[in-house]
Amino acid sequence: MTLRTLTAVYPSLDGRTALVTGGASGIGAAIVRGFARQGSRVAILDVDDDSGRALASELGETVLFLHCDLTDVAAIRAAVAEVEARFGPVRALVNNAANDQRFDIDEITPEQWDASQSVNIRQQFFVAQAVLAGMRSTGGGAIVNMTSTAWMNGVGNMVPYSAAKAGAVGLTRSLGAGLGADNIRVNAIAPGGVMTERQLRLWHTPESKERMVQVQAIHQDLLEDDIADAVLFLSADDSRMITKQCLRVDGGLR
Repeated sequence: MTLRTLTAVYPSLDGRTALVTGGASGIGAAIVRGFARQGSRVAILDVDDDSGRALASELGETVLFLHCDLTDVAAIRAAVAEVEARFGPVRALVNNAANDQRFDIDEITPEQWDASQSVNIRQQFFVAQAVLAGMRSTGGGAIVNMTSTAWMNGVGNMVPYSAAKAGAVGLTRSLGAGLGADNIRVNAIAPGGVMTERQLRLWHTPESKERMVQVQAIHQDLLEDDIADAVLFLSADDSRMITKQCLRVDGGLR
C-alpha cells in the first residue's frame, strides 16, 4: 500500500535556477518535476539523451537538458556555464547522478574502482565547485548531495559504490563547513530502497521489492517523489539554518 498527500509549496524556489545531475530518469526525474512544480528554472545534466530530451519537452521551456559526461571536469564546467548563460546563476544544486554497479569483491579491478569513484563521488565535488561563483554572486544557495543507506547498512557486492557514498557524507560536512560564511548550505540525503525502473530491471524482483518494504518500519513503497520532497525542502529557504546534515529517507529501514 502506498499513500501520498499533496506536497508543500516553497515560494523561495519560484524563479530560482536549479541544476539536477542524473535528472533524466528515476529519482532525478522526480526531483526535476518537483522543482518545475515550484516554478524553478531547471537544468538537467545527464548522458541519457532520449530520456532527458523527453522530460524537458514534457515540462516546457523552463527545463533545459544538456548532455554531459560528469566524469569529464571540462565538460562539467562548460555545461554549468551554459546553464548560467540560459537561466542565470544556480541557486540549488542536486548532485543526484550515480551508478550502483555490483561487483564480486575478488574480481574488482583498479579500473572499475576508479570508474566508480569518478561517477559516484568525484563529480559531486567538481559540479559543486563549478556553481560556487554564481551562488556567491546571488547571496547564497543550497547543495544537496545524494548518498545512500547502502554504506550505512553494509552491502557485500557494492563495495566501490558504498565507499563513494560514505565519502559523499564527508564531502557534505566539509563543504558545509567551508561554505557557510557564503550562505551556501550543503546537506545530504540517503535514500533507502526506492524501486525505480532501473532497480527493478537490473537488481530486484517483485518478491525482493516486497521484502524490502517489510523490513521498513513503514510498510509502504518508498517512492521517487518521497526523495524529491526532501530535496525540495533542503533546497528552499525554509531550511535556511540546516547544513552539514545527512537525512535518511528510507521508511525506517532496519
